[in-house]
Amino acid sequence: MGRQKMENEVIIQLHTVIDDHGNKETSSSKQVGNYYRKNNIDVLAFEEKTEDDFSIKSMITIQPGKVNIKRSGSVSMNQQFRSEKVTENVYTHPHGHLHMETYTKSIRYQALEDGQEGQLEIDYTVKLNGQDERNHSLVLNYKKEDAE
Repeated sequence: MGRQKMENEVIIQLHTVIDDHGNKETSSSKQVGNYYRKNNIDVLAFEEKTEDDFSIKSMITIQPGKVNIKRSGSVSMNQQFRSEKVTENVYTHPHGHLHMETYTKSIRYQALEDGQEGQLEIDYTVKLNGQDERNHSLVLNYKKEDAE
């Protein structure tokens, strides 16, 4: 049996918290996307519609100790998370772009298994254009669409 690509339609719930010195901004979204595994890399792909009806495509690539979130559309960025390392990228949105510096404190990942939903948790800090860093946490759960 070869190592074929396994693709599934999944329900993705994304929850983020930004803690700016005690002021917490939280956001949650839920969408249907695709999950596939290739070799030992897991990929989640989904599209979000913003309030002003722009669409943003997201692709999250998960490997041991390393996660990459690539967004394209009205917002674009390619954010790398590497355990205990600083990474940099440019975040482009309709009003310009920002330099982002990300320090990843921890990545925890549970792959999608039979009867168990997948979960990705990342704790990290971000500095935008060299301003004060803010604490971020991202929790993403995903499960097969037919799993109740």
